[in-house]
Amino acid sequence: MSERLANTINVIVPTGSIGTGVRESDLRTGIARGAHAIACDAGSTDSGPAYLATGRAKYSRDSVKADLSTLMRAQAEAQIPLLIGSCGTSGCDMALDWTRDIVLEIAREIGVTPRIALLYSEQPAAMLEDRSSKGQITPLPPMSSVEPGLFCQCEHIVALMGYEPYVAALQAGADIVLGGRTTDTAVLAAVPLMYGKGAGAAWHAAKTAECGGLCTVNPTESGVMIRVGDEAFEIEPLSPTNRCTPETVSAHMLYENSDPFVLPEPGGTLNVTRAHYRSVNESAVEVTGSIFEPAPYTMKLEGASISGYQTIILVGIQDRRVLRELSRFISQLQTVLKDRVQATLAISSDTYHISLRAYGWNAVSGLDPKQSEPPPREVGLLFVATAATQELATRIAKTCNPYLFHMPLDLGIELPSYAYPFSPAEIERGPVCEFKLNHVVHVSAPNELVRMKFINVGERSYA
Repeated sequence: MSERLANTINVIVPTGSIGTGVRESDLRTGIARGAHAIACDAGSTDSGPAYLATGRAKYSRDSVKADLSTLMRAQAEAQIPLLIGSCGTSGCDMALDWTRDIVLEIAREIGVTPRIALLYSEQPAAMLEDRSSKGQITPLPPMSSVEPGLFCQCEHIVALMGYEPYVAALQAGADIVLGGRTTDTAVLAAVPLMYGKGAGAAWHAAKTAECGGLCTVNPTESGVMIRVGDEAFEIEPLSPTNRCTPETVSAHMLYENSDPFVLPEPGGTLNVTRAHYRSVNESAVEVTGSIFEPAPYTMKLEGASISGYQTIILVGIQDRRVLRELSRFISQLQTVLKDRVQATLAISSDTYHISLRAYGWNAVSGLDPKQSEPPPREVGLLFVATAATQELATRIAKTCNPYLFHMPLDLGIELPSYAYPFSPAEIERGPVCEFKLNHVVHVSAPNELVRMKFINVGERSYA
């Protein structure tokens, strides 16, 4: 067994996202091992733009409340700060306020009075338009420009915070910090950086732990603890039956990152080109050689809009003749449906869109299977009508309904019957959302675009 790092700042990361489950045993283990803080993420763009466009959370209120209850009890008992980033999935103001209300409800139920800081990072479109006109906004690939009027097309726009607002909140006496949209790493790196630990070590530790147990051999078994020193960090699982290895730890730099050796952050870049990973015991890994290279401060902008509405129909097909020539069948059906809509509704083809997605065949990849592959036993054919309004999308779906039910592979044969799993067959899916922004805004100070507010003020300070 190797000698362990000394004089570290230790952070419990119990989960990769609030709402997916937190184990009380993990928290107790981390606190017993000398944790100085609990920190975790609560949001992402992984599941698409709908959560930012609507301001609604991905996970249920019940699951988020259950996790927050466990975390708040642990925070109150251990008297260490709790930091949560990107509240309510998107981190917009509406989502942060939704999380705030849950936290206040829990505080009343368990009889605690923490001092709570709220960090808002939603940005007004008019302000960003003005900054754009002054050359303070830069596009990121694949974007190549900042089009006039782009910002006002968005329902919500957020700027991803770095660690500095969390430090400001803790230094002002916060027990719990609820953050709007934040980089996944910043909320974990904040406490080690506040105490002056090495920037390279802190950022790399945070990147490794951002998804909780994903950097372990059993990703669903437990959260992790990061122990950040001046020039190195350690990471270990909180479950006694789980392990970190040099492979599982180093591999996490590949996660959601185009370059496995560099990671941009608001105030610079993490560079792990010369990082070295070694096991210090059966479950913990030490990492040395990580560097943080400072750069002008920028905040990534995320914006999403509602661009239409969809109605869907799902139909199951087992007809062997159809399944043997599925590509031809779908191509013919697409043409027939388009002609049917044009003839019946007399609407322009550029005002709507119809797509057919064959699950069990190529709906995920979009690629036709090799001709040598046998036909599937059955497919679920998903019809999707997209239009400017929900009413029009549903009219299109109802117009296409008979052909989805009885379309033959060839004319002149008996009409087949496919299977609708639901009645009525048409399901109004609601708004279609899309990301509009992939840009950065240049700022003169890390907290410039962040608004801090305190609620339920208490007395304790951890700074």
